[in-house]
Amino acid sequence: MTSTCQDAAYTPDHAIAEITDILADKVEAATFPETKLRFRNDQAAAEIGLSSLSNEAWVAHFGRFEALPDAQPHPLALRYHGHQFRNYNPDIGDGRGFLFAQLRDRSGRLIDLGTKGSGQTPYSRFGDGRLTLKGAVREVLATEMLEAQGVSTSRTLSVIETGEQLHRGDEPSPTRSAVLVRQNHGHIRIGSFQRLAYLGDKQGLARLVAYSLRHYFPEADPEGGARRLLREVVKRTARLAAQFMTAGFVHGVLNTDNINITGESFDYGPWRWAPTYDTRFTAAYFDESGLYAFGRQPEAIHWNVAQLAISLTLIIDQEDLIPELEQFADQYRSALVESTLKRLNCASRGSDEDTALTQAVIQSLVQSQTSLDQFYFDWTKRDLDIEAYAGPAFSEAQQLIRSFEPITTLQGRYWESAQPVSMLIDDVETIWARIAEDDDWSKLHAKISDIREMRAVQAQPQSPV
Repeated sequence: MTSTCQDAAYTPDHAIAEITDILADKVEAATFPETKLRFRNDQAAAEIGLSSLSNEAWVAHFGRFEALPDAQPHPLALRYHGHQFRNYNPDIGDGRGFLFAQLRDRSGRLIDLGTKGSGQTPYSRFGDGRLTLKGAVREVLATEMLEAQGVSTSRTLSVIETGEQLHRGDEPSPTRSAVLVRQNHGHIRIGSFQRLAYLGDKQGLARLVAYSLRHYFPEADPEGGARRLLREVVKRTARLAAQFMTAGFVHGVLNTDNINITGESFDYGPWRWAPTYDTRFTAAYFDESGLYAFGRQPEAIHWNVAQLAISLTLIIDQEDLIPELEQFADQYRSALVESTLKRLNCASRGSDEDTALTQAVIQSLVQSQTSLDQFYFDWTKRDLDIEAYAGPAFSEAQQLIRSFEPITTLQGRYWESAQPVSMLIDDVETIWARIAEDDDWSKLHAKISDIREMRAVQAQPQSPV
């Protein structure tokens, strides 16, 4: 089947061809018994010139993986290693996904279309290369909510149900199957660099550094090399860590193969939103030590970036990288203040006052263990005097926030409600139960509509990575 992409914004790219020999293997997509379109993100598709595709063409490209016009002709499974819960594993890579295509968005940024559940690859090991439909639904919900909260994240472009019965140990089996397509600025992971360092491939590592600077950080000094790359990654991953903390989000599996150099969160498995500011709250039942607990995420991401620095020492002296790595803490603190003020709709009053407010807000949340989402919702509206905030835990934060001017006037029906849109585990399970029991997708569509309404009226939308 052939299709045309008539949108003038459609701009295929082949940047990955520069490093395919060191980064990827050609693979074939699985053939599925059926391809039933369940979700298409036309907002995201419009930015890369694909929103005009008919449903038939959409399924052909994102369910059967017919190549997009003039785009990458073959799917590519990416090679990488990674520390998984701090244990190094050289036997991983894209085991149930691949890079399907690269495009430019309307601003000229390179965009990857990657898959999840598209079949086995040389890195599948004992896996079947498939994705459960529930896993796909959960990823839609995670990415929609994170985007609305201004967190740097991948976007779920497509979900297609594939008609297979899958067996999994962590959910009732057999269960329905799906294939998902995500839209990212990039899929180059810290683990991509670790693999080349592990192999002692100096030339390949230098090529990957140059590729990354050229396509992801074109504003950076091209002569800066590995040191400049680390500086950019530190800045973006520190910002991501801060955004997680302000959003109350727990990724669950912050391994080095799940951290990309563009600082976008992606690959959502056992994620959760923390109901309260509980630093010990974990998302994954198998995270018995709490390594990736809510409050440990900044340290976990910093540790991962340190592994990137270690990999880069194959081509640059360690002494040149240490100053860049040491900037993480300052970058994180600055980003935490920025993201907190944005969520509260507070215009900056200068570094000292901004920091004081951020610290007071976190202290209030820790001491009170009140609902994170409700707190930010009420305080953004400046509903400070309701009974829930009468205790001493809130007094300092209340006094400070009254001195801040709003960034913008809050408008829209969303702010007239009594409760915010949230994404706690009960919300997710309720949505999935309707789909699993009655094939009723109405709650999912309603939730997405609510999330997008919230996103539309936020004071500060997410800025591109």
